[in-house]
Amino acid sequence: MLDLNDVKKAAKRVSEVALQTPFAYAPILSDMTGCEIYLKKENLQRTGAFKLRGAFNKIASLVESGDRGGVIAASAGNHAQGVAFSAKHFGIDATIVMPEATPLTKVIGVKDLGAEVILHGNNYDEAYAYAIEYANEHKKSFVHPFEDEEVMAGQGTIALEMLEEQPDLDAIVVPVGGGGLISGISVAAKSINSNIKIIGIASAGAPAMKESYDAGKVIDSTSVRTIADGIAVRDTSPVTLQYIRENVDAMNLVGEGEIANAILFLLERQKVLVEGAGSVGVAALLHKKLDLPKGSKIGVVLSGGNIDVTMLSLIIEKGLMKSARKMKLVVILVDKPGSLQAFTEILIKAKANIVQIGYDRTSTDLEFGDAHVSVALETKGKEHQESIRKALREAGFSFREEH
Repeated sequence: MLDLNDVKKAAKRVSEVALQTPFAYAPILSDMTGCEIYLKKENLQRTGAFKLRGAFNKIASLVESGDRGGVIAASAGNHAQGVAFSAKHFGIDATIVMPEATPLTKVIGVKDLGAEVILHGNNYDEAYAYAIEYANEHKKSFVHPFEDEEVMAGQGTIALEMLEEQPDLDAIVVPVGGGGLISGISVAAKSINSNIKIIGIASAGAPAMKESYDAGKVIDSTSVRTIADGIAVRDTSPVTLQYIRENVDAMNLVGEGEIANAILFLLERQKVLVEGAGSVGVAALLHKKLDLPKGSKIGVVLSGGNIDVTMLSLIIEKGLMKSARKMKLVVILVDKPGSLQAFTEILIKAKANIVQIGYDRTSTDLEFGDAHVSVALETKGKEHQESIRKALREAGFSFREEH
């Protein structure tokens, strides 16, 4: 069984390459929650996520034992980069099996670290099955992303760093997918301070570990769907579940909207860029999912920052709409000279900034002689938006809002 000595041994190994990432006080988040919040910024880790720690510790242990025959892993994300980076450091071959639909940027990122990439399967589970088969056939060591005690020990080094800087933490909040991160952290933290609370946060779109924790037995999901792709794990690991059942005090779920809100909050208010999986602890804080007393000193693990830019732009757009800093209108105008000018003059008087505009006179749902104007506006909150609506109604314009 994994213990504190294993984590300390891992810490010596991973110190060769892993950064001791900042564990910084978050004043705005602290004021909002009434607790003392510190953020462990593994989004600033080399390769952009905590996964480097576990992958490096595993591969270092293989090399120390004389195994230099090469490694293989299945991953479309952070684990792939961690394995590729670590293998390159030791000068051994790495093969990464990625689902066929993996974005090209991720494939290139892994190849740039010197690994061979095999695209196979429609999803992670199919890629994983092929990787196991390939490992046996080619005599390569498989590096599991979470169901491996050397990997867990590497992830547990995060707890050592957190408690070295803030030894009197009351709780540590950890993202949960497969459970390797929280297993390592919980073993290390509980060994140092048995009273510290370890709280896991999973996505409601990937609830297998939460349901298994509650039931006390392995329960797998039939499918997963979440923007937190780093914790989008369908099946529960019996190995990590055992550690979680023994050492974790609570498990909670956060929804997709709550995850998106946390990403935007961290970006805008804390100046920190995280991926969906990295934001779930903050999502739980913002949406009052934690049963902790006011004044508690809480460490929150931001597990990674490798967010797809397309997803980030979508989250920002939706966040601006939800917070009434942007509104979209479709207005019906009489299709004649001066109509558009009259409409835009109303917006100018209402101090609304036009960021996008379109003009359509051919739509089949229009009466002859009418036109649709679609417009996106920058606004300054709910009161400002209501003043715009009022001005348009008073001028006789018919419009609808898009959300």
